[in-house]
Amino acid sequence: MPYVADLHTHSRFAGACSPQLTIPNLAKWAQYKGIDLLGTGDCLYPEWLEEMKKLLQPLPSGFYRAASSSAYQHDGVKFVVSTEVACVYTENGKGRKIHILLYLPSINSAERLANEMKKMGLNIAYEGRPIIKLSVKQLCKMVFEIEPKAIIIPAHIWTPWYGMYGSKSGYDFFGECFGEYSDRIYAVETGLSSEPSMNWRIPELDKKTIVSFSDLHSLPRLGREVTLFDGEFSYDGLVDALRNEKIIGTIEFFPEEGKYHYSGHRNCNVVYDEKQSVELGMICPVCKKELTEGVVPRIEELATRTEEDLKLKKENGIIKSETFPNRPGYRKLVQLEEIIAESLGKDVKTKAVQEKYEQMVTAIDSELKILTKTPIDLISMVAGERIAQGVKKVRDGDIHIEPGYDNTYGKVTIWEDENEKDQIPLL
Repeated sequence: MPYVADLHTHSRFAGACSPQLTIPNLAKWAQYKGIDLLGTGDCLYPEWLEEMKKLLQPLPSGFYRAASSSAYQHDGVKFVVSTEVACVYTENGKGRKIHILLYLPSINSAERLANEMKKMGLNIAYEGRPIIKLSVKQLCKMVFEIEPKAIIIPAHIWTPWYGMYGSKSGYDFFGECFGEYSDRIYAVETGLSSEPSMNWRIPELDKKTIVSFSDLHSLPRLGREVTLFDGEFSYDGLVDALRNEKIIGTIEFFPEEGKYHYSGHRNCNVVYDEKQSVELGMICPVCKKELTEGVVPRIEELATRTEEDLKLKKENGIIKSETFPNRPGYRKLVQLEEIIAESLGKDVKTKAVQEKYEQMVTAIDSELKILTKTPIDLISMVAGERIAQGVKKVRDGDIHIEPGYDNTYGKVTIWEDENEKDQIPLL
């Protein structure tokens, strides 16, 4: 049974996260987006764990649903117990900061893990995403001893500061990070600044399932990346899907829009693509300090395959590899709110954009369906021709992006030619 999952989420207790991130709101927005399964996020944080116990009802599948006492009842949206953990430690003479995603089959498992961490003196109440002084290997040992059915996935693996392969604090090889637990790690998360094909260039990832999730910090960012799973809709089915790459594909951010795609210094207004990083070096010409190396040049350092080796092809919006035809494909999208905002000439956070968004996802279909399947004529009837044409341009990949760098998101422009946009009426 195919289902759409976003399994990298947070609560309002995590750093830099919206106070609107509650279980009822997450369930409501998951329906807007067209998501069937959500990670709870932050399951070790004491206050959020208590809310989970009150507001989530267990199901025989090992998933949970929002309790009927919640502000919203969304039977179609299920939750899996999850958290992100930041492992901060020194190994082989280098400081490491590696973010790890954990999934557990029950709230009881989360309580047992939380209690064990407290006994060890780890401060899990600092914030929703706990920072713990354990190596990744030590974390794996603890988690698998407490819950053998746990799922462990390295998060946004190319992020310079917090990814497994990150240029600032990561590793050059998978086994360096996970050691004896490498075979029990079935999947890796791409992160917003990379897409699956960039990861296919790394041979040691050939036997790992490539997944993508949103890492949301606010409700509208939910579902900006998702994975379409196949198989049984249960916790055991999720484990099986990750172990055996039973996924249909992923929906991706355009990686250029990610915050670490290229190298640079945002304070110095310096940005280098992969060729400039090699030709000009990694010292900032303005402040003379080392640039923050982006995902693209880092992949160039570690990859032993070229993009040409993959023989990428695009059919009906889906990108696949002729060299690795059995690897699930992916589609790149821009979020609906961004399309609406540019179409209306408004900021994405304005009331006009929010009202138009809610009108569309309630009157037409979920956001993912609107972006991928809904007939353009139907979108035009409800939302106006300009928004409909914006959706079409994104489907066609007919957009312009100024790549992100050094913790700065890239900027998407759907209409480079303002005259073209002006020729299309608002309604």
